[in-house]
Amino acid sequence: MQVKIGLETHVQLNSKSKIFCGCRNPATMKEEPEPNTLTCPTCLGLPGSKPRFNRAVLDIALRIALALNCNIQPAVMFSRKTYFYPDLAKNYQITQYEVPVGKDGHLEIVAPNGKKRIRIRRIHMEEDPAKLVHSGSFVLVDYNRSGTPLAEIVTEPDFSSPEEARLFLQGLETILEYLQAYDPDTKAVFKSDANISLAGGERVEVKNITGTKEIEKALKYEMVRQANALRQGLSIERSTVAWNPDLGVTQMLREKESEEDYGYIFDPDLVPIDVTQAMLAQAKHGMPELPHQKYARFVKQYGISQKLAEALVAELEIASLFEQAAGKAKPAIAATFIAGDLKKTLNWNELRYRSSGLKDEWILYIVEQIERGKLTDRNAEMAARRMVEEKRHPKDVIKEHGLESATLDLQSVLKPIVEQNAKAVEDYRKGEKKAFEFLVGQAMRATKGTVQPEQIRKELEKLLK
Repeated sequence: MQVKIGLETHVQLNSKSKIFCGCRNPATMKEEPEPNTLTCPTCLGLPGSKPRFNRAVLDIALRIALALNCNIQPAVMFSRKTYFYPDLAKNYQITQYEVPVGKDGHLEIVAPNGKKRIRIRRIHMEEDPAKLVHSGSFVLVDYNRSGTPLAEIVTEPDFSSPEEARLFLQGLETILEYLQAYDPDTKAVFKSDANISLAGGERVEVKNITGTKEIEKALKYEMVRQANALRQGLSIERSTVAWNPDLGVTQMLREKESEEDYGYIFDPDLVPIDVTQAMLAQAKHGMPELPHQKYARFVKQYGISQKLAEALVAELEIASLFEQAAGKAKPAIAATFIAGDLKKTLNWNELRYRSSGLKDEWILYIVEQIERGKLTDRNAEMAARRMVEEKRHPKDVIKEHGLESATLDLQSVLKPIVEQNAKAVEDYRKGEKKAFEFLVGQAMRATKGTVQPEQIRKELEKLLK
């Protein structure tokens, strides 16, 4: 099944104020503000009000364009995109059309078949419209969101599967976090419109897919829907559909408009802004170490595996935590615990490290205990689980739940196990590895995970010989 997919991703930027007025930017807030409390004549589109461009938004957009290897345009120009909808008070949206901030960039992803370069067609700034709130038989409008700064990242139709689209968005979201352009722990929105077509059919736009996991679900459904229609001899017309995550289906919205329908004109209230060499130099100077750069450095500097490095750099705070831990213990031990047991526990609880309530000093304590042999790998994972649940120092958690490594005579534990499992011992001596692992498991159970498996294996081999 030949498929082409392109993405248009909108991210609400975290400047302190909105893009064309001085109202507070709701995308920086952790709680939803009261409706229509972050407004002024400009973001309400009142007659006579004039937009004033927020330079901080341009600084953020330039960093995004540089991170995605785009050609920066010499001037910033804004246009009016005209359409009539209840959430757009002035009946046009201020955006960039003819001249975006950046174009002709790329982002490399690691797809199932290897590395793949996804071309970025353009990156432009625009304002978010207001928000419609459906309440019974009424539709209300909350203008808090009106004027929230957006960056739109438009790709070429380079994706050949929904999985590739998900991988791209995950990589893009991580880059935006590193740039401090977007904060997922606030009310900021990260969503995509996907254009998808199968050989023999027209392009269909799937609107408003929020998050990186939903993109794969939505595109898989739309692929199957279009394929079934074509198989039945039906035609796929150019249209716009909406993704309904609750039902797991796409629903028809309208026939697709063309760009001409929007009647773009340059906005006469906003003059062009030259992007000077000094502005570019400042943007480049403020660029952080990006995920792919940090990944390469971790592998080289700390000698950890590519898989561990990939897991560590996926969240900026996790990467920073690892570097602290690698200064206090062997990097391999630190990476294995943080990228493995800690991230697994956080993922299970649907938490990010930054918002988990855990403290760096707690994680560093566990890593040090593992290196000193005071905590087994199994019990380190148990301590991480308890910490997330109880929000207490691991020293107290380990003591209360009896997770310390035991100081005992292993031979006295192993001898009864060997005597009680004569069949397994016989099978081991015949060369069956599973029998040996069975005995190790029995010993792990007897010691309640307080002895490292490697130590048990070593002592058990001595005894069996």
